[in-house]
Amino acid sequence: MTALFSRLIHKNLRHIRRFWLHYGILWVGAIVTGLIAVLYARLIDAGFHLFRWMQSSYFWLPLLLTPTLSALAVYLTRRFFPGAEGSGIPQVIAVLEDETAGRAPQLLSLRVMVGKIVLSTLGVVGGLTIGREGPTVQIGAVLMYYMRRWFPRPSVMMEKRLILAGAAAGLAAAFNTPLAGIVFAIEELSRSFEQRASGVVITTIVFAGVVALGMNGNYTYFGILRMSGDISRSIVIAVLAAGVVSGIAGGIFCWLLLNTHRWIPAPLRHLRANRPVVFAALCGLLVAVIGVIAGGVTFGSGYAEANGLLSGTAQLSGWYPLLKMASMVGSYLPGIPGGIFAPSLSIGAGLGNLLHMLSGDISLPLLIALAMVGYLAAVTQSPITAFVIVMEMIDGHALVISLMATALIASQISRLFAPPLYDALAERYRRAQA
Repeated sequence: MTALFSRLIHKNLRHIRRFWLHYGILWVGAIVTGLIAVLYARLIDAGFHLFRWMQSSYFWLPLLLTPTLSALAVYLTRRFFPGAEGSGIPQVIAVLEDETAGRAPQLLSLRVMVGKIVLSTLGVVGGLTIGREGPTVQIGAVLMYYMRRWFPRPSVMMEKRLILAGAAAGLAAAFNTPLAGIVFAIEELSRSFEQRASGVVITTIVFAGVVALGMNGNYTYFGILRMSGDISRSIVIAVLAAGVVSGIAGGIFCWLLLNTHRWIPAPLRHLRANRPVVFAALCGLLVAVIGVIAGGVTFGSGYAEANGLLSGTAQLSGWYPLLKMASMVGSYLPGIPGGIFAPSLSIGAGLGNLLHMLSGDISLPLLIALAMVGYLAAVTQSPITAFVIVMEMIDGHALVISLMATALIASQISRLFAPPLYDALAERYRRAQA
């Protein structure tokens, strides 16, 4: 009797262990990813509220604060947190493309994750034009990568599946867009999708999304898009105009980031290479000057401005997208941790507003939605991810064909200016490992 009881216990323990290895580790990692994503979002929001409070009290303060914090962020990144610079998506791509995943310990370490969170928050407190969505992708990849330690015999393939799942879950939790997380994993990160990896990615996104929903509630990132009147007659013109204009603007942005040697004066290139902290301070000063001239609307990710345009509660100058893009370039060039997703959506909203000023009779919310998806598609050159993100963010299922068409047009036009941005930026990490 004792022997039978002992065998039953051992059998149940084996079942529990198998269940833990197949599902439990994945669920724990997904829950932690969702939790960290939400807390990170709240930290970023608190940091920007702090900046707004200081800026509203002293309009001139960014002229001192933004350069100082820009320089400090670059110094700390280079000194203590190499691998945390930029959005984080190029780092994840470089790790996934490495056959041995040898870059993972350097680019997906807990140190890098801490640096990403702290230094991007520091940049937001300084009013830089950066977002949190790209960093959340790298944070999710780091967290899921560390789940491999709980497996008895982790393989390179299994590690890559965890990294892919964590990165996709990070994006899904950041925007509350689960479908976009799946598409992002397919289109941008892996460029292919193994059947065995699909369950890992989807399960991780679901659990991370449940945590985010539990803490934030069920919401759409930019609310629900509402349009009045008959848009059927103007939809073709709106798609073409938004696709072409946002494609050109996004292509120029990519060209500027990838061809700095062709437009930055030689003394500044020398300063960037040899004295990056001083260069960061100058870029911060540029961002501050633009922000003060623009009345403060170019500071931060631009979420409030885009949301205000969509809801009809804000009015912006036709110069807004140009100034915002200049501020975005100045924020990204020094290598400060921070993403470009949210600022890109804000620039796209500004372009839609500009098109409405020029056309007059085409629905403003329609042009804003199309230009948002167009500019994001042009910057990332991932049109499917772009239109799914925007569709989920504005609950715009009725516009799905128009969003798809605009994203495809803008993405193709952007390719005339520059190659895919994230893939090109990932090349620096490939060369570093070679």
